[in-house]
Amino acid sequence: MDGAEEMDIEQQSLSLPIPNTSSKRFGIKNSIQTNFGDDYVFQIVPKNDWTSMAVSLSTNAIKLYSAVTGQYIGECNGHSSTINQIAFSGPSSPHVLHSCSSDGTLRAWDTRSFQQVFSVSGGSSQEIFSFSFGGADHNLLAAGCNSQLHFWEWRTKRQVACLEDSHTEDVTQVHFIPGYDDRLISASVDGLMCLFDTGGDINDDDHLVSVLNVGTSIGKVGFLGEKNQKLWCLTHIETLSFWDWKDERIEASFEDARALASKSWITDHVDYFVDCHYSVEENRFWVIGGTNGGSLGYFPVSYKETRAIGPPEAVLSGGHEGIIRSVLSGVPGETMDNHGIFGWTGGEDGRLCCWLSDGSDNSQSWISTLALKSEKTRRKSRHSPY
Repeated sequence: MDGAEEMDIEQQSLSLPIPNTSSKRFGIKNSIQTNFGDDYVFQIVPKNDWTSMAVSLSTNAIKLYSAVTGQYIGECNGHSSTINQIAFSGPSSPHVLHSCSSDGTLRAWDTRSFQQVFSVSGGSSQEIFSFSFGGADHNLLAAGCNSQLHFWEWRTKRQVACLEDSHTEDVTQVHFIPGYDDRLISASVDGLMCLFDTGGDINDDDHLVSVLNVGTSIGKVGFLGEKNQKLWCLTHIETLSFWDWKDERIEASFEDARALASKSWITDHVDYFVDCHYSVEENRFWVIGGTNGGSLGYFPVSYKETRAIGPPEAVLSGGHEGIIRSVLSGVPGETMDNHGIFGWTGGEDGRLCCWLSDGSDNSQSWISTLALKSEKTRRKSRHSPY
């Protein structure tokens, strides 16, 4: 385990006054300190078979761990500035990990050797904030480079297009829509979500299909619904909205999402949203809210006829000492695998925490079976680069 030999291991019992509610409570199984400085976790992503997970850090490094045991596997180094997104390749290249950075490069790594296998550049003074693979044969790589959208052919690494007129500010998200190989959604600080048809020769005039105006800086977007026809959108001012991208209309908007979630959480209040989670099997949606003290709640959202944010159905508390930046998890009430693991979280305290059910519906305390001592101080303010 990374750093385990240099740090004392202690048994902890964290007594938390959590009332008997319908929330499913998860205890911390394992806590890993990723380093000894002031670094913190940006993102956690799983390998396709969930045997390992990649973790991007504020030190511009990517570390790999076992998703089951938390054992440190190795790390990839090469970026010279903030890593904004990481993602594994598909089943055809299971050992390849991709990353993009504010250093203007998008790189691929072989996670067996931890060596870089290729790199493309967005150009001088460009920061790359997001990327996605798609196209008719999944050979198209799209990336948000400052306010532009760049496209490369994956196999030849040749740049085939640059769209300069669709957005006026930094592009924070690009996603090819699952099931619609040629359709790409981009989202920006300018408050716009743009839909493109990437078939043929790509240009601003002929391939911009529609524009959805959210009205404020966009942080994250994702898809939901049986055929991925709908979009969810989280903004940098913590609002949540739902859209039908095919019909080009908004379906629901929660301008006071944080207040609604806080009102339903009788033991705490939401300071920020980390992410959203959609279950295809259950057709259910949760917004994941966090506190500055390091707790996390999964809040069910009804966005159709009845619009509401309900009490948290899963609560993760007792592992982090500050802002949580990334969540890798399953559906509340279920586990990710046969080891009983519900998920992992990473935060600004530099910790990775593994969570599993405490095995009791009425327990008033949490047990940490393994925690690594840290001299970290609790951060009181949120650092939120996109």
